[in-house]
Amino acid sequence: MQLQSCKFFSLGNAVLFSISIAVLVGNAAGSSHHALNGTWNLIPARSEFAGEPVIQTGTVTIYDREHNIYVSRNFSYEGQNQTVNYSFSTDGRENSSIHEGKAFKSKARWEGNELKVISTQDNVTSTERFNQSGDGTLMLVVERPGHRTITLFFERQ
Repeated sequence: MQLQSCKFFSLGNAVLFSISIAVLVGNAAGSSHHALNGTWNLIPARSEFAGEPVIQTGTVTIYDREHNIYVSRNFSYEGQNQTVNYSFSTDGRENSSIHEGKAFKSKARWEGNELKVISTQDNVTSTERFNQSGDGTLMLVVERPGHRTITLFFERQ
């Protein structure tokens, strides 16, 4: 009887250990999501614009709270006297917004430690991937059909 009790005790410990590891991994992933929260300033000298108009100044603001994600971008382009800003909130479902008089749809979701935003406007889909670099900067990779990949770096404000 005592041998059987030891088996149940060992099995119970193994289950509790597995649950503890799962909770820790889940909390670590969730906390890394919050590491992107805040306002970030563009580092133009470190960014790669891939032949696209150079962004002179820019900020990105990200807030993720309880699966509700808010993303705001403000960019001023060099020599064009043009400022582009837009923001949206999402809870993981696709949402429609208006940007410069045109409707666009966007959806944000976490893939591991990376925030992935997919936007569609005029039947063109772009993908933005936000993640934190090893040096603590925010890296934004923008992929659009027919364009080279743009990589922008930001430092926390």
